[in-house]
Amino acid sequence: MILLLSYLPLLILLGIAVVIDWRQRRIPNWLNLLIFLGGVFSVTTGGLPISGWECLLGVLVGFGMVIPRVLLGATGAGDLKQHMAVGAWVGPVGIVVVVLGSTMIGGLMAVVQAACSGKLTLLARNSAVLAINLVHVRTVGVDHLQQTGQGFRSIDRPLPYAVPLFLATTGYLLARVMV
Repeated sequence: MILLLSYLPLLILLGIAVVIDWRQRRIPNWLNLLIFLGGVFSVTTGGLPISGWECLLGVLVGFGMVIPRVLLGATGAGDLKQHMAVGAWVGPVGIVVVVLGSTMIGGLMAVVQAACSGKLTLLARNSAVLAINLVHVRTVGVDHLQQTGQGFRSIDRPLPYAVPLFLATTGYLLARVMV
């Protein structure tokens, strides 16, 4: 329980991000910076069970795992910065779990949103074309792949990606406490 309390500032800040992202479909830089600095502060004062190197690696792994989605236009830079900031709190192993979890939750949200707006077929077609382009990236080129990804809009409004990130982070932290 004490371990979970040390992550309470992270969960509160991610909760604020959820509210802002839900309303505005953007995550302010000041909030991502605050999340990042909170993680660095907590690590340097011994409040978290990871080292300074793990904090740095968490940021870098978060960047490495999410930057392809930004380049494809699947997510925004605010989401990238928020993943990096969470990486400062949970380290490299934690951010891998959180990114994979948030990707699954975000995918489910996209399917539900497309189904509710009658665009499920369009989402399936766009996803198939993007997957084929990804498999043949050496033939079609990275620029074509990027243009294809940015040109597809299967849903009317971008997903508030702070929601799946909050849920995945909370799930990861609860799992760590239970083990």
